[in-house]
Amino acid sequence: MWAKAKNTRATKAREPQTYSIFIFKESQGSTLSLVSSHLQIFPRLQIAAMLRQASRLISRSVTAASSKSVTARAFSTELPSTIDSTFVESWKKVAPNMDPPRTPSSFMKPRPSTASSIPTKLTVNFVLPYASELSGKEVDMVIIPATTGQMGVLPGHVPTIAELKPGIMSVHEGTDIKKYFVSSGFAFLHANSVADIIAVEAVPLENIDASQVQKGLAEFTQKLASASTDLEKAEAQIGVEVHSAMNAALSG
Repeated sequence: MWAKAKNTRATKAREPQTYSIFIFKESQGSTLSLVSSHLQIFPRLQIAAMLRQASRLISRSVTAASSKSVTARAFSTELPSTIDSTFVESWKKVAPNMDPPRTPSSFMKPRPSTASSIPTKLTVNFVLPYASELSGKEVDMVIIPATTGQMGVLPGHVPTIAELKPGIMSVHEGTDIKKYFVSSGFAFLHANSVADIIAVEAVPLENIDASQVQKGLAEFTQKLASASTDLEKAEAQIGVEVHSAMNAALSG
């Protein structure tokens, strides 16, 4: 990328101007340093060539750095929390009555270790924007409505990120089965047999009123048939899909 620097003289016809080309170059492993090369060129001349050259250099440097460090780079949660003592001392001189600010790494918990053997239970965290339905719940299995189909998750499941569609999520704990209707969201399945499930909206299946579902399905079906704009069609289509999924969940 390039940025125009300040002109050294008043602008005149075809007067040379100063441009800066910023190029990323590798230094010390995977660290990328920014260096600038200032060139005196005439307006509208050689700009395309400069951009092509900068693009090739950036691509070459990033590819080389990635190939060297991708296997050795540690996860952010595996890095030790460090405190910059110099910054803390300087902060105390300026604001002695205030605690120094904490960096994001200060709030990160270490990544749980992956067990050498498959555990007997699956740990489930089920979260909504306004509530935490399940927190650290150990269950036998959970079945989620992924966009690719119903997905059964057992302890030792391969790490996966799955997008959720409207449907039933069931939590199995022995002979007890708890069912939720979820509207959408994501499920993050980790290698340590932990499943983090985030839904936009969810409600226990027994709390759904079947008569209201039938009423809503009829209303959105009528809206879809009479929609005249793309926005009205999209809103009605979403309503039909959600209510159809709820109706199927209740009847199935």
